Amino acid sequence: MTAAGIVKFRAFPDIDGDVVEARVLLPQGTPLARTEAVVATLVTAIGRIDEEFSPRQPDGNALVRNVMVRYNHNLDSNEHGPHVATVLVDLLAAETRVGRVQEIQNRWAELVGTPPDVLAITYKQPAVGPGGRAIEIRLVGEDLAGLEGAASELSQWLAGYRGVLNVDDDLRPGKPELRLKLRDEANALGLDAETIAGQLRAAYFGRTAAEIQVGAEAYEVDVRLAARDRDGRADFDAFTVTTSSGAQVPIGAVAEIEPGRGFGRILRVDGRRTVTVTGDIDGAAANANEVIADTARRFFPEFRERHPRVEISLKGQQEEQATTQGSMARAMGISLIGLFVILSFVFRSYVEPVIVMAAIPLAFIGVVWGHLALGLEISLPSNMGFISLAGIVVNDSILLVLFIKRHHAAGEAVHDAARSASRARFRAVLLTSLTTIVGLLPLLAETSLQAQVLIPLAASLAFGLMASTVLVLLVVPAFYTVLEDLGYAKARPHGEMADGGRAEEAVS
Repeated sequence: MTAAGIVKFRAFPDIDGDVVEARVLLPQGTPLARTEAVVATLVTAIGRIDEEFSPRQPDGNALVRNVMVRYNHNLDSNEHGPHVATVLVDLLAAETRVGRVQEIQNRWAELVGTPPDVLAITYKQPAVGPGGRAIEIRLVGEDLAGLEGAASELSQWLAGYRGVLNVDDDLRPGKPELRLKLRDEANALGLDAETIAGQLRAAYFGRTAAEIQVGAEAYEVDVRLAARDRDGRADFDAFTVTTSSGAQVPIGAVAEIEPGRGFGRILRVDGRRTVTVTGDIDGAAANANEVIADTARRFFPEFRERHPRVEISLKGQQEEQATTQGSMARAMGISLIGLFVILSFVFRSYVEPVIVMAAIPLAFIGVVWGHLALGLEISLPSNMGFISLAGIVVNDSILLVLFIKRHHAAGEAVHDAARSASRARFRAVLLTSLTTIVGLLPLLAETSLQAQVLIPLAASLAFGLMASTVLVLLVVPAFYTVLEDLGYAKARPHGEMADGGRAEEAVS
């Protein structure tokens, strides 16, 4: 079912929190008054949402508890200034609230729409779990224009998936600027780019003309154009450049002036230019692993042909997930090796430990079915629960194999010994498992925010133990019988079972 995508995998459980944010990003150079107007629209929209959702809440509680605005703050953009802001909304606690955070975010975005001069408004709740965004793909190259085009293509592709939200990249336009290109006439007048740039800088930003000493204090005298002579495009077009001969020449006569925008910032990793495309996932409509896998299969091959000099790497949750899964796999491998070595000493065999450890994959069947029954996706806490389960389910299997060997050594045929052992251990195995499963039920039924992270772990333990309890009583005796028929599992003489008996008592 996991391979077929019926039960999906995600890095961390989708947790409904109590806070939702709207992060606003406008072009650099936007005045604070315009940012305040956008924020006012957001605050008005959340007020309407409160009116719509509050009648649905228990005991007539208000949905919105508090609204706070932070200017000069946007965690997604990593920029500061009057052009960024964040609206934070405290909601009714998730345990009692009617309505998911994603539903509230979607309604908020619907009411606000897309203001024409806003680069991005992202609606989200503060992240809980592994660091990084659900979708974070880094593009590395040297040509900024090529990186910009590649990022645009990738963003459009990702935005086409249902459930993918807030797709954006970090190569954003900077402040409006005027670009100058020297005309041929400038060289004839003895002017070069450095000379013209120096005069412009002195006129607009000032230059120290003199220093006056007054007693023990020294004062610098800076000279620049008056504010009224440098506050518009017409003033710039009327600017005159002084040639080496002292003549005044209009700047338009020696340079071509073109308006434009540069980039707000250029990020480098290991000295190489990078653009990162990010996005969020609506857990009810999409799965990040499936989106990334489908993009890698259907989009990346042609993308690499169009942009051969652009390198692609996965970051964010995908990178953290791969690192954590690798660590878990190593830990489980070490534990299985240690378990095999211990069982080899107990049974004085290299085959019978395999029979005992066959209960481990049987438990995974219950893990998958348990997540399907509860409507959960398998996540990293689920994997942690399965790893913990590996050390629990072998206990019943050890005792079952020891009982089979005891009955067989006492003179019963292997088939009869297997049946006798299953009947003899049925009550003990069932009671041991039931007490553990019942102890996990309160956690599985918990609705608090703090418990949501642990529910997948508890589901792995409870349902994995439930499946292994049933299957161990059936599969382990059958597996032992098959191996005995093939000559790989042999009962030792009755006198050698004393160690086995002591081992049984120790495990019991």
